Amino acid sequence: MKKLSIKDSKLNPKHKTSIGGQALIEGIMMKGPNKMSIAVRKPDDEIQLKVDDLNTLEMRYKVFGIPFIRGVVKLIEAMVTGTKALTYSAEFYEEEEVENKGKSWTEKLFKDKAEDIEMFFTVLVSIILSFGIFMLIPSFLTNIFKNKIDNHIVLNLVEGLIRVAIFLIYVIWISKIDDIKRVFEYHGAEHKSIHCYENEEELTVENVKKYPILHGRCGTSFLFMVMIVSIFVLSFFGWPNPIQRILIRLMMFPVIAGISYEINRIIGRSNSKFCYALSYPGLMIQKLATVREPDDEQIEVAIEALKVVIPDNREEDKW
Repeated sequence: MKKLSIKDSKLNPKHKTSIGGQALIEGIMMKGPNKMSIAVRKPDDEIQLKVDDLNTLEMRYKVFGIPFIRGVVKLIEAMVTGTKALTYSAEFYEEEEVENKGKSWTEKLFKDKAEDIEMFFTVLVSIILSFGIFMLIPSFLTNIFKNKIDNHIVLNLVEGLIRVAIFLIYVIWISKIDDIKRVFEYHGAEHKSIHCYENEEELTVENVKKYPILHGRCGTSFLFMVMIVSIFVLSFFGWPNPIQRILIRLMMFPVIAGISYEINRIIGRSNSKFCYALSYPGLMIQKLATVREPDDEQIEVAIEALKVVIPDNREEDKW
């Protein structure tokens, strides 16, 4: 069986899909045009499949589908649905719960709404930590060079390079953790199965195995694009005092995310060599840390998750 390279499968797919996914704990979440699925291989080796109809903000309100706005909305929704999916998959592998376990303070205070409140705070803390680690820390570290570098464009470039370095250190570090390695293998299964679908081959383990583990529309590539776009956008604001820099970065993050999403969308839709070149750094980060080669059982989970979100009419799956 001849394995295909990322270049082979990216430049010549027969069908561009909008379907994307996320690796979970012993499972995969797939999101199609109308449905979202979660497939988890339970400890007894059975694949548990959960399917829900999508009801996104873009589906309900057209304004959230406007270019540059939709990117921010999709990012927040992805964080919420991704956190919920991870929590769901983890429940199958939690240690035996202690009987008569007392209620948490959120359950006592918010009762039926406790789960939503906990999810809100989880996502909020994730956003705050991400902003602090990847925006504020690079900014304050770069400020050390302020007296040596007069050009604010160069300062923003240094800040961007520090941000990328922190990101690389982070993803390489977590990729060494055994449990995370398993998640990254499922990440590879997700990519390979989507490649197979885009090339209009039957979704079988043998067909999926020959496709590459890297994909241009991966969230890793999107995050890398956010960091690159931030260098250009923030350069327009010079290098003001620390308080102003924090406020500017807070206010401009939706703009940066929106621009990054549109760039990734263009890359995902195009077969051009130029777009492939733009996606190449993100693909290399995937290869370096966030994606691993899956085994047959992991591919089976990916196939189960993917099959149920594919629309009957391919016109509904236009990217």
